[in-house]
Amino acid sequence: MLLKPRCAINQTPKSPFVSSLRRLHPLTSIKNAPNLFINNPNFIHLSSSSWWVVCLLRDSPFHRGKKMKNRGFRKISIAWFPFFCFPFFLLGMLVTNRIWSVPESNGQVISRHRHEQELQIVSEDNPIKMPAEKRDMMTEVYRTNEAIKSLDKKITMLNMDLVEARNSREVHSSENYTPSVESSVQDNLPKKKMLMVIGINTAFSSRRRRDSVRETWMPRGEKLFQLEREKGIVVRFMIGHSATSNSILDRAIDSEDSLHKDFLRLEHIEGYHELSAKTKAFFSTAVSIWDADFYVKIDDDVHVNLGMLATTLAYHRSKPRVYIGCMKSGPVLSSKAVKYHEPEFWKFGEEGNKYFRHATGQIYAISKDLANYIANNQLILHKYANEDVSLGAWLIGLEVEHIDDRNMCCGTPPDCEWKAQAGNMCVASFDWSCSGICKSVERIKNVHEKCGEGSAAVWSALI
Repeated sequence: MLLKPRCAINQTPKSPFVSSLRRLHPLTSIKNAPNLFINNPNFIHLSSSSWWVVCLLRDSPFHRGKKMKNRGFRKISIAWFPFFCFPFFLLGMLVTNRIWSVPESNGQVISRHRHEQELQIVSEDNPIKMPAEKRDMMTEVYRTNEAIKSLDKKITMLNMDLVEARNSREVHSSENYTPSVESSVQDNLPKKKMLMVIGINTAFSSRRRRDSVRETWMPRGEKLFQLEREKGIVVRFMIGHSATSNSILDRAIDSEDSLHKDFLRLEHIEGYHELSAKTKAFFSTAVSIWDADFYVKIDDDVHVNLGMLATTLAYHRSKPRVYIGCMKSGPVLSSKAVKYHEPEFWKFGEEGNKYFRHATGQIYAISKDLANYIANNQLILHKYANEDVSLGAWLIGLEVEHIDDRNMCCGTPPDCEWKAQAGNMCVASFDWSCSGICKSVERIKNVHEKCGEGSAAVWSALI
């Protein structure tokens, strides 16, 4: 309810004059204005500030006609009325405190105070409950993390057991597999520690190449197994299967293996464009059969000095993860007309870019941890068109020491011959232009005579 000024409440209307104002509204004189505001029904809801204006007008000298008869009274033009109303209106606003924010009601203050008291009571009643709940939550998180770690370890071990079981089944299915390895797998005996396992990459059509290797740098017959027992060096030709089960190609390999007993059969379908998959299959199979410090891949058109290779790898034996070979960074070939075309060239950046550093595919070696890594993750390792690029991609993101050994990529005579005469015997020799020894069947014997270390070198090598 608005409080009206006392002068307004006690005001009595003047009937004739007020009636005319009610009908006409225009103000003829400033002294009649208060009666218009006070008695007109249209203005009964005036704000308190307006009532104060009316009151001030009525009490002003302009309205108090009877009291000022002796002094005279002047009428003021209606044009001056707004100039007097506006200051009085502002004064009324200031007096009634309308321009400032309305304070909160008592109900709002009481409600907020009650809410704060309830929060304080809850916090006082439970001073230890919240920290205990947090501790319980942290304990549950810790236990969950430990359970996840334990499951990860079990899954890793199961994957390794699965790979070993799969390859053991392959070993059992091979009729001409070497008795020493087969018996060790059958009896589940601990694997004998080896220095290195060499896999010589070959194909169904490369019988003459294999014979040329057997006649030069690779031991044959009993010496092959003696080298394994005494020096911890395993040498095998690695090959998969044909697309047709028990085909004439597979039977030819079985017949050759029964004669020389120097094959490692892989769970792999042979094909030139499947070399990356074959490399994964070799490492996975080799680590499941032999416990070696190093696993080596060599092409069947490369000449190797086994003694120098063993000495070189033994030098890096104490290092946990090493990747040894002739490191290169060749161009990424996007043209389909070239031999080493890379279908996924766009992944390596703009045209003209080079591959990341990786070992050339003729010969390279990786340590045990890296071979196990490939075996355990073979299903998710991406294969590029070139197998040496694939291996480099698998290892590029790991904590691996890349060792660039140029003695593993000597040229054929006279290059390797001069180095041999200087006492710097090469580990491996081949022709870069042919990615191996050009016409290796005819020339490898000549390379062996001029660049070979001698048949006794591997037996006297310090390992």
